[in-house]
Amino acid sequence: MSTELFNRLEQKVTSAVEALELLKMEAEELREENSRLKQEREDWERRLTELLGKFDEVEAGSR
Repeated sequence: MSTELFNRLEQKVTSAVEALELLKMEAEELREENSRLKQEREDWERRLTELLGKFDEVEAGSR
């Protein structure tokens, strides 16, 4: 193989490695965001459950 072909191959491998590193970083960011959103959803569900419980208490007290 000529030097030019090796250089092209090296460039492609380097580009592929860089793309993989960027994808790994993006995946990590998405995992962190997903975790944050799950926690936020759990907080909302807990608050909603508490509110519904209060409504139930009010309804039971009015009977």
